[in-house]
Amino acid sequence: MNISKILSEQKPSILDVRTPAEFSGGHVTGSINIPLQELQQRMAELKKLNQPFVICCASGMRSSQACNFLSQFDFNCINGGSWMDVNYAQTLNQN
Repeated sequence: MNISKILSEQKPSILDVRTPAEFSGGHVTGSINIPLQELQQRMAELKKLNQPFVICCASGMRSSQACNFLSQFDFNCINGGSWMDVNYAQTLNQN
């Protein structure tokens, strides 16, 4: 899985599943903050977003949980790991 390639070729939605406080401290440009514990309540919103979802968090643990949860509902998800890794991959596409 090459996140940079997915970002450039598939135009996915980038979901950040960290808390709003963590998200406000830094995030991937254009990403959408939906905390892990809010995923179930925000299903209608998620259905309107482009797929696949590249999901990120601080370390990759919560994004892995989010991918596992959302894939049960037939969402196409990729665990991007740390938001800083996804941010770096996105900057590679801008150069």
